[in-house]
Amino acid sequence: LKLNMAAIILLALALACVSGEIVLTPGKYNTAGGPVNDKLNVHIVSHTHDDVGWLKTVDQYYTGANNSIQEATVQYILDSVIAGLEENPDRKFIYVETAFFKRWWDEQTPAKQESVKKLVSTGQLEFINGGWCMSDEATPSYIDMIDQQTLGHQFLLSTFGPDAIPRAGWQIDPFGHSTTMAALYALMGMDSWHFGRIDYQDRALRIDQRRMELVSRPSASLGSPADIFTQVLNGYGPLPTFGFDAGSSSAPLQDDARLEGENIRERIEEFVLACKGAALQYRTNNLLLTMGSDFNYINANTWFKNLDKLIHYANQDGRINVFYSTPTI
Repeated sequence: LKLNMAAIILLALALACVSGEIVLTPGKYNTAGGPVNDKLNVHIVSHTHDDVGWLKTVDQYYTGANNSIQEATVQYILDSVIAGLEENPDRKFIYVETAFFKRWWDEQTPAKQESVKKLVSTGQLEFINGGWCMSDEATPSYIDMIDQQTLGHQFLLSTFGPDAIPRAGWQIDPFGHSTTMAALYALMGMDSWHFGRIDYQDRALRIDQRRMELVSRPSASLGSPADIFTQVLNGYGPLPTFGFDAGSSSAPLQDDARLEGENIRERIEEFVLACKGAALQYRTNNLLLTMGSDFNYINANTWFKNLDKLIHYANQDGRINVFYSTPTI
């Protein structure tokens, strides 16, 4: 019996109606966790997409100059994210663009550099892709792709050691994808390739057939060494109403009953149903949520405070298993 997507979604929503008791504990949150076998695992992947030159120059994006064109300041994003990770050892964050990270790294004190090295070694800060930038896949030659990837990886290797070399390709913003990129990532030792933009007709068909994950086989001549697990993301931003960047219109999670607007049960119900619906696009019990977007986390506190609450109360509810994660977990 073939069910259409609307029927499947209605079935999922019906199955999502039984929840556990939620006890409000303002300021006290259990954010530890990891995958389990018997529930939908919701991987909270905190990230920022920082274009290495777009509407402004690379240096303007880093310093925050020319904000009349676009409000974006990468140095403050990294300042804020690192402080947020240092506050809670359960939090995780992925970073991609080495061109920006090296600028920031060179300005840090030895004490701060040691702190960041610890975050990398414990897996709280994970470099994904790790090239100098997130390269386009159509216009550059393969030589340019290799060179810019090598430049970023050499910095990561010399600074943090071999454990920091990325194990996942993260191509969330290029407009189209190539077999060259897939083969290069596989040959670089990466285990997976994640991207966010495909033709809308292709996406609709893949969602309907639950084929958003696959093994790409980009090279007949190279054979299986070039094969790579591939995940098509449904965009690279957060679920609607769950984007918590500064200035967002999404309602914050408010769990203090002494204050106006306590909304935890309502927001957790909304989140669980949204996750159950999104998971229907994939065939396993693992759902990757991209919690971030372009130049997000300039005030990481607005994200991390809400994500801590989301993880804590969703796990109290018990219908899904939510935790800080990365694409390699």
